[in-house]
Amino acid sequence: MRTLIIFPVFLLVLGFTECYEPVTKTGLPKGIKTIAVPAFQFEPRGARYRIESRFSEAVIRELLRRGRGLKVQSSREGADAVIEGNIRDFNFTGVLLDTQGRARVYEVTIVVAVSLIDTKENKVIYDNQNLIFRDSFEFSEDPRSFFNEEDPAVERIARSFAESLVSSIINGIGVRKEK
Repeated sequence: MRTLIIFPVFLLVLGFTECYEPVTKTGLPKGIKTIAVPAFQFEPRGARYRIESRFSEAVIRELLRRGRGLKVQSSREGADAVIEGNIRDFNFTGVLLDTQGRARVYEVTIVVAVSLIDTKENKVIYDNQNLIFRDSFEFSEDPRSFFNEEDPAVERIARSFAESLVSSIINGIGVRKEK
């Protein structure tokens, strides 16, 4: 009687051994172990303080956090792949007015072009020339408690951009597969 119960349970357990497989792969080609993230370029006139470095640093931090063993560096020398970024547009506009007609809520919009290039085969692995990220912030009505919220908004956008980009690269979304 005991064997009649144990045998079906044993077969059931054996049937599920192939169901679980830990996720260790990335969407990158197997030869890519080192990724370079040089400083992003900033096209628009009227430069904003350190925007390009904020985006580069955010991508580096996110790759280190989620890169599954990828080595990340800022120089191109010795890298298997390079992430090239270009901040194409930076807009800062008022979207909500107060009772006196002054803008109280502002929206920051940043458009980024980014490519991941395999340096060994000199081919583009990932390319998106129109990544658009937005965030908003509010100015205080009291001038004594004024704090410029533009910088924290740009930091949030840079983090959001880095999370989105690294997720796309690591999970293979939009990444061109080897043939």
